[in-house]
Amino acid sequence: MITILDLNAEFAKLRMLRGRTPETTPQEREGAFARLAPYRDGAIFTAKFAGDGAWERHPNGDEIVQIVDGATTLHIMTDAGPQSSSLKAGMMAIVPQNTWHRFEAPNGVSLMTATPQPTEHLTVSVDDPRTLDEAG
Repeated sequence: MITILDLNAEFAKLRMLRGRTPETTPQEREGAFARLAPYRDGAIFTAKFAGDGAWERHPNGDEIVQIVDGATTLHIMTDAGPQSSSLKAGMMAIVPQNTWHRFEAPNGVSLMTATPQPTEHLTVSVDDPRTLDEAG
């Protein structure tokens, strides 16, 4: 069965989460993030936030990220070290499978993702998430 979504209406339902940090609780995130529909082994998600997201990765596949409004810096951790890309409305990024990444959006961003599950999220602020992999 086909799924049709009105993205303008879906984004209008979200509130802007200001001051996001890696330590932001699920209760604080409520209303700023939404799961719109299942997709392959994950789902289509939307989010509106300003601040810094936690490091995350998706062991089962690439994540597609589309910037709908505002701007963000996408930080990814490569084998050679950190890499950052500036993204603005109308741009898309494909984050490779199992790659640690996070978003920094001091002035706010609205984005939509096609995200495979599960997602591994850190709940602490660290410069390099790989150091936690090594500690485990």
